Amino acid sequence: MFCDAVGRVIETLPEGESVWGVTSLDNHLYVLRGNKSSEQIEVYNIDSYRLLHSLTVPGLGDGWDIVACRHNRCAYISDSSHNYVHRVALSDATVTHWPVNDTPLGLALTYTQGVLLTCAAVCKIKEFSTDGQLLHVLTLSQDVVPPWHEIQLSSGQFIVCHGGVFNDQLHRVCLIGSDGRVVKSFGRPNGSGSQQTNLPRRMAVDRNEFVFVVDEDNYRVLLLSPQLTYVRDVVSHKQLKWWPRRVHLDYDRRRLYVAECDTVGKGRVVVTTNNVKTHPHELH
Repeated sequence: MFCDAVGRVIETLPEGESVWGVTSLDNHLYVLRGNKSSEQIEVYNIDSYRLLHSLTVPGLGDGWDIVACRHNRCAYISDSSHNYVHRVALSDATVTHWPVNDTPLGLALTYTQGVLLTCAAVCKIKEFSTDGQLLHVLTLSQDVVPPWHEIQLSSGQFIVCHGGVFNDQLHRVCLIGSDGRVVKSFGRPNGSGSQQTNLPRRMAVDRNEFVFVVDEDNYRVLLLSPQLTYVRDVVSHKQLKWWPRRVHLDYDRRRLYVAECDTVGKGRVVVTTNNVKTHPHELH
């Protein structure tokens, strides 16, 4: 039914400062590095993995996540120390920012090119326009703590991963309805079994709404079906050197980018082939 092999590692980007986000647009790969006062975004050729140049985001504090928007030709960065979102125009590197009025963590885009943010401390998802206007606030149920990352589905519902820190037992990936309540979930008690997670930190969703989940403390990336049932591990602990923190899916190139970090501020990006077949015609 599915390809049995774990994705093959085809490239590892150079080690450097910790990696707090990875995204891509056209033929460029953007890597957000932490603990830097300048040149925080490294820009690579997406096919040769050659470093082309770096971008500086003035005033960026603790960059927590990055996502690129094809429609607006820009990248957004969540800044958890200043409670800002920074918008970087990729054509000329012009940077603007707007306040979130809560601590922003995981970033995603809506189907209408809005900017989604998880705000863990207040258990909310906030949606902004590309110029920083607050469009919508969704308050999550109190058992979804702390929410690390969110992705909007075509139905308008959300996939949210959460667990740890405020709730050391409840580690889940949840389908969230428009009222903020949990419709269904995967995980619950933290652990290392195939039906469990241990700090699910970030996600990517493909066009058929299969979910790739960074299971940080289990040192893996796992795949869930659209019904949130376990399919298999797609990146194993044997392929990683440190804790996986971020994941980005390039669906067209069949590549999965996994950012991993150690405990002393070092990080890198591991590039794997994504051989998972998730189209209905490929499941027979």
